[in-house]
Amino acid sequence: MGLSPSAEAIQAMSAVELTGAIRTKQLSAREALDAQLQQISAVNSRINAVVTLDPEGAHALATAADQRTAAAGDAAADSLPPLHGLPMTHKDTHNTRGMRTTQGSVLFRDFVPDADDLIIARLKAAGAVTTGKSNVPEFAAGSHTFNDVFGTTTNPYAPELSAGGSSGGAAAALGARIQAISDGSDMGGSLRIPASFCNVVGFRPSAGAVPTWPSPDLWSWLARSGPMAREVADIALMLTAVAGPRPGPEVLPSIPPETFAQPLERDLTGLKIAWTPDFGLGIPVDKQVLGVLEAQLGIFEQLGASVEQACPDLRDADLVFRNVRALEFVHSLGDLVRDHAELIKPEIRWNVEQGRALTGQDIADTAAARTRLALKVHEFFGGYDVLLAPAAQVLPFDAGLRYPETINGEALPTYLDWMRSACVISATGLPALSMPAGFSVDGLPVGLQMVMNHGEDFQLLQVAAAFEQATGYARRAPALTAGDGVGVS
Repeated sequence: MGLSPSAEAIQAMSAVELTGAIRTKQLSAREALDAQLQQISAVNSRINAVVTLDPEGAHALATAADQRTAAAGDAAADSLPPLHGLPMTHKDTHNTRGMRTTQGSVLFRDFVPDADDLIIARLKAAGAVTTGKSNVPEFAAGSHTFNDVFGTTTNPYAPELSAGGSSGGAAAALGARIQAISDGSDMGGSLRIPASFCNVVGFRPSAGAVPTWPSPDLWSWLARSGPMAREVADIALMLTAVAGPRPGPEVLPSIPPETFAQPLERDLTGLKIAWTPDFGLGIPVDKQVLGVLEAQLGIFEQLGASVEQACPDLRDADLVFRNVRALEFVHSLGDLVRDHAELIKPEIRWNVEQGRALTGQDIADTAAARTRLALKVHEFFGGYDVLLAPAAQVLPFDAGLRYPETINGEALPTYLDWMRSACVISATGLPALSMPAGFSVDGLPVGLQMVMNHGEDFQLLQVAAAFEQATGYARRAPALTAGDGVGVS
């Protein structure tokens, strides 16, 4: 092995670069891990992204990875798994065997699961080195990451502001160069909004592409597991490890993992792109956010695509999202709210109450609305290839707030209303991502939401990769000052 890269160089590397260097013995898994732990020690006390850390267990895994590299030899390096030796923390809502997994709830403060969720099992099988857990809002409810167990996660680009949520710890860890990829999940924007806030990529896949398992409902479609990274190629790499059918009956369509190993390069000439600033619903979006995003539309035209303002008819999307979300909250959290209401935050109790209040007629109306919405989306994608929209309605906000209550002076009735830019797309079921798309005048990240038709997950990554290559916004790292301790327990 020659001269190894510095810790700073390792921290800046992509997952593709890291795994390639480990596979070819330019870098050891232990060196990659030590660089991650060094960065956690330097910056985590400022942003509180990583909340559980197991350096001894991680060193054992990294040592085993290096032994496997040596045993494989140069001729068999390609036989090593896709994430071989890559250190990463996992979202604290994903059960991780033998490691405290709290859901951000005092009820699970000391819970240590005896089995991995499917996405974690697949990451481990692909060679990832588990190092700890990243912070989440309580039970992943809401797009701002704070809880009574670990406190608030803040933004690496402005540590007094929100990192978004619910995959806020994951996004902050990526933005702060703690790790190259993260696992996350998204019901109403939990991958896309923190990605927008932290200048990374958050990808919400098609239903069934990355199975959410275990689940109390095989047919559940609103919540998705998915990847986050600083680069689109790393999203594709992670999907080669976590995509594919779930065990047991396959009731949602899957995408073969090898789909994401294809080349990302694509000519956008002739692509028909629609842009909507307000989703055709008058959804309020901060004027600075719109200014940044509208300045990017010309990039797609330079790449050969046509862009015009248009949007599918999303008038049924709010009803579908809110009612399906409320029912899923009853399904997953109803018993806990019944038995431990005083230990659960008011936004969750409200959502469960909304679900319990739904009548049979409400559920029938929701099914009819979802059908109308699906037909309108199908009609729209008969004329357009891609929909562009704001990923988040606001810039990163004061981390001391529970959620924004106004946008452009307009009052927001509930804690979900500032997330509608993501929620209405969730209701369509379409694959969507947030892509780094520039910065406000104060240097705050802004994400562009990209949406394509059902099952076109890989094609969506190709479009995002073309925009990434033309702009390079994700390469702008935060000037995060080193803190004075690891800030984890």
